[in-house]
Amino acid sequence: MKKIKESDIDMTLVSRSRSLVVGCWLSCLLVLTFISSCSVSKQINKQANTILLSDTAISTGHIGISIYEPATNKYWYNYNADKYFIPASNTKLFTLYAGMKYLGDSLTGLAYQNFSDTAINVSGTGDPTFMHPDFKNQPVMDFLKAQHKAIYISGNYKDSALGYGWAWDDYNDDYMVERNAFPIYGNVIAVSLDGYKKEEKFYIEPNWKTSPKYFKTILPDFRLLESKYRADAVLKKIDSNKAQALTKSFTIERNRTSNIFTLRSASSIFKNQTIPVYTNGIKNTVSALRNNFQLNITEGHLADESLYPGTPAHLRWHKVKSQPSDSLFKPMMHRSDNFFAEQTLLMVGNERMDKMSTGNIIETLLNEDLKDAPQRPKWVDGSGLSRYNLFTPRSFVYILTKMKNEFGWDRIKNILPTGGTGTLSSYYKKDSGFIYVKTGTLSNNCALSGYLITKKGKLLIFSVLTNNYITGATPVRKAVEHFLLSIRENY
Repeated sequence: MKKIKESDIDMTLVSRSRSLVVGCWLSCLLVLTFISSCSVSKQINKQANTILLSDTAISTGHIGISIYEPATNKYWYNYNADKYFIPASNTKLFTLYAGMKYLGDSLTGLAYQNFSDTAINVSGTGDPTFMHPDFKNQPVMDFLKAQHKAIYISGNYKDSALGYGWAWDDYNDDYMVERNAFPIYGNVIAVSLDGYKKEEKFYIEPNWKTSPKYFKTILPDFRLLESKYRADAVLKKIDSNKAQALTKSFTIERNRTSNIFTLRSASSIFKNQTIPVYTNGIKNTVSALRNNFQLNITEGHLADESLYPGTPAHLRWHKVKSQPSDSLFKPMMHRSDNFFAEQTLLMVGNERMDKMSTGNIIETLLNEDLKDAPQRPKWVDGSGLSRYNLFTPRSFVYILTKMKNEFGWDRIKNILPTGGTGTLSSYYKKDSGFIYVKTGTLSNNCALSGYLITKKGKLLIFSVLTNNYITGATPVRKAVEHFLLSIRENY
C-alpha cells in the first residue's frame, strides 16, 4: 500500500478549498447579477407605471414597451412587448434595413440597353431622386441628354399608384405621393404666390410660382373674385370658366384621376402648397422629359431576345448610378419621407427580384432575411401610411439590433435623427447625441423606436408603441420623453 504524505493531504485540502471558494464566488456573482437584473426591471416597471401607464393621455388607449441591452443580451423591461400595434412611420425601420442591405453604396438610377444605332431602351428602377430638388447632381439626366438616339422608356412596375390601406381621400396631401417606376421632381408640384395683379374691374389674378417651372403650364388661368363683388348680379356678368367666387383664402385641389386643378374655399389665406401630381404610370414623366427637355422619348420597349442565353454583348443591360444610398436614407428618416420610403422598397424589389412589387418583396424579406423575427409582422407598405401594418415592440428591438450588427453604429448614427433634429426637433434637445430614433405618428397612434445611451454609457435598444389614445400626439410624446430621460439618468 502506498503511503500518503501529510503534505499531500494538506495540498488536496487547499485545492478543494480553493475550488469551493471559486464556486461560491461564481454562485454569488450569478445571484447578484440576477438580483441586479430583477432590481432594474422592478425600478423601470415603477417608472413606467408612474410616468406612462397612469398618464391621462396614454391611459385612454394601449401601450407596448420593450427595452433591451445588446451587450448582455438581456431585456431590461417588457410590457405588452409581444402584442401587435399600428406602428405608423416606425415601419420605415424595416424599409431602411431592406434598403441598406440590398441597394449598396449607391442607387441605380436607371437600366439601359443599346438596342441599335438609332434606339435605346431605358427601364426605370423606381429611384425617387431623379430631378428631385434635394439632389443637385443628376447623373441620370446627364445620361439621357447625352443620347443621340430615340429613347424608349418602361419599367417592370407591378403596384398601383397608392398603397394598400391608404386613406384614399388624402391623395391631395403632400405626405401621400403616388408611386411609379420612374418618378420625376418627387412626383409633386410646389405652388406659391408671388403677389397678385389686378385685372379688369372685379378680379385679382394670382402670379403663380411653381417648382418645377414646367408645372406652371398645367395650372389653369385662375382668377379670384374680390369678396365685395360676390353678389349674384356680378357673377352673371363674369366668365364662369375663369372666375372663382373666392377671396384670397383658398386651397388648391387636384382631381383624383387627372392633373386638373380647382380652387376651394379655406379658412386661411393661401401662401404655398405642395400637391402630389397624377402620374398616370410613367406618362407624366415622359411628358415632362419630352416637353421640358426636348428629349426624343417614347413610352414603350423595343422587343429583343436579351432574356435568352447567348445575348450579344451590345444588347446587354447596363446600370447608371445616381446618388449615394445614405443621401436618400437620411432625409427618409429625418423628415419621415413617405415617398422616399415607398420607392426604396420598390427599388429593393427591383434589385432583388427584378420587379417592383411591394407585396412580393415584403413576403420575400419576411420569409428569408427576417424569418427569425420574434413575432412575424403584418407588413404591407414601405412608409407606414397604412393602418393595416401591425408590429410588436419586440419586432422593432429585433430589427434595430440586426441593423446595428450588420451595418455598424457609425452609419446608423448618420442616418437616424437625434435630439433636436428632424422629427425630434422639439424633443430630447438638452443632451443631443444620446438618442437615435425613428418617430411614428398617425391620428391616435404614436410610436418611438431606436437607441438610447444612458449616463453610465450603456447602449439600450427600445420601442414604445401607443395606440388608440383620444388626445393629440404631443402629450403622449412628452410622457415618453420623460420616461426615457429617467432611464438615461438612472442607469
